[in-house]
Amino acid sequence: MAVYTHLTAAEIAEFLDAYDVGVLRSAKGIAEGVSNSNWLIETEREGASRRFILTVFEARTEAADLPYFLSLLDHLAAKDQPVPRTIHTRDGALMREVRGKPCALIEFLAGISIDEPAPAQARAVGIALADLHRAAADFPQSRASSLSIPVCVEMLRDNAGRFDEIDLSLARTIPDCGTGVLERWPADLPEGTIHSDLFPDNVLFVDDAVTGLIDFYFACSGIFAYDLAVTHAAWSFDLADNAFRPDIGRALIEGYESRRTLSDAERAALPLLAQGACLRFVATRVEDWFATPADGLVRRKNPMQFAHRLAFYRERGEAAFTL
Repeated sequence: MAVYTHLTAAEIAEFLDAYDVGVLRSAKGIAEGVSNSNWLIETEREGASRRFILTVFEARTEAADLPYFLSLLDHLAAKDQPVPRTIHTRDGALMREVRGKPCALIEFLAGISIDEPAPAQARAVGIALADLHRAAADFPQSRASSLSIPVCVEMLRDNAGRFDEIDLSLARTIPDCGTGVLERWPADLPEGTIHSDLFPDNVLFVDDAVTGLIDFYFACSGIFAYDLAVTHAAWSFDLADNAFRPDIGRALIEGYESRRTLSDAERAALPLLAQGACLRFVATRVEDWFATPADGLVRRKNPMQFAHRLAFYRERGEAAFTL
């Protein structure tokens, strides 16, 4: 999450007028993340305080995709998954516009995101991810990923001439801009609705229990095992030195397989799928590195973090996923 569009209190109050949520009491921009502008909103209704997340969808999020994302939240919430409900307007609409940009109001969920997970928490995330895959099995809508491997390879090729502005070793780490991953990408693994962005800051905990899965704005139809590989790449490395944490990776997969067993083909594909996950995050971070406005309330993220993780999966192969 982040803030690129700076809204006034009057604009936020006017936006909320269409909802049956009370009157605005406070609004605070949220700096985490890189894609959309987000605000923590507090309202008051009949003496009771309520909190919500107001999201302004920026350029990377296609307005035509928003009914898919917001309807998916409603579908999963109806199945008792720990996801925030979309708040509908009094007229039943999923979203509105502010300054010509689509906006949505989302339920606020209690819990905290963690930087350094314990194995029990990683196991809980694996369980939650598998449960999400199962709960979304009958979701009637579909969406192609806007960040498929071919798209990410093209993004990297477009920016390759400027890699040295970020880090002199970036070009050496991915000299082919991901072409090798693309050429070997699997086409016959089980698919369905996936989150595809389940980073630690998109999971909320109370103690070791998952209380929220958030930020579904990269959800799409895709390979289940790729979603697990994305989560493995996002969770299984120490933030301080980027060192691999096998206990976390092991707990994550054990949790997932306690709800949905991987096939032999899925397990064999995990090293390549993880390389694809890392390639995607290198590509988006490279693009964001050059596109982030100077006055944006956003933390620019270094692509090298995932470039090094890509190299790790390439070198370790199946050993990275040995239980």
